Amino acid sequence: MLMHVINIGHDVFKANDKIAEKNRKKLDKHLVFSLNVMGAIGSGKTTLIEEAIRHLKDRYNIAVIAGDVIAEMDASRFRKFGIPTIPVNTGKECHLDAKLVEKALNDIDLATTDLLLIENVGNLICPVDFNLGEHLRVVIVSVTEGDDIILKHPMIFKTAELAVINKVDIAHAVDVDAEKMKNDILSLSPSVPVILTSKYDRESLESWIGFIEKELREMQRNKVD
Repeated sequence: MLMHVINIGHDVFKANDKIAEKNRKKLDKHLVFSLNVMGAIGSGKTTLIEEAIRHLKDRYNIAVIAGDVIAEMDASRFRKFGIPTIPVNTGKECHLDAKLVEKALNDIDLATTDLLLIENVGNLICPVDFNLGEHLRVVIVSVTEGDDIILKHPMIFKTAELAVINKVDIAHAVDVDAEKMKNDILSLSPSVPVILTSKYDRESLESWIGFIEKELREMQRNKVD
């Protein structure tokens, strides 16, 4: 009897990548720079996105896709800045995928958007394999998760293009070495930029916001050239 093996996982990822490529081309066409912000629940993703919006909204037109099992809670935090915000409920799924982002893009006026911030579902495993069509993959991790969290979840850090270690102001209180966390990230991905942040430290927030603005300007300059 002949046995036919169907690699369902491979087919799902391949289909997702095709849609992600369409998303990327659509964003490129309109010169929209996009970030896929990943990280566990409680890492501070929403807060850092809020800080980016607060300091960039007067210079750039910003839109947000807020992904979560119940997305409206975080979406309401972004709407208070008066920017277009699309909540995407993933239901039982622990990640966004390219199809969900494709649908959300239809509700955003890309012609008047410069920066798209995509908040992924709070998880350090599921989002790794799903390209959304983004320009920059960001992973945020908090010192409250312990300084062994990086080596326990290596793949998300290996695929990230920016890593942020957040809440460093309380590292001592939770007996965590933020420098060890940084070194662990670099041991997995030696070339990835690593930023240490705290919402109470203006200089660290400027590093986070400045990185986004630098990448946005570079993308727009290259596309225009």
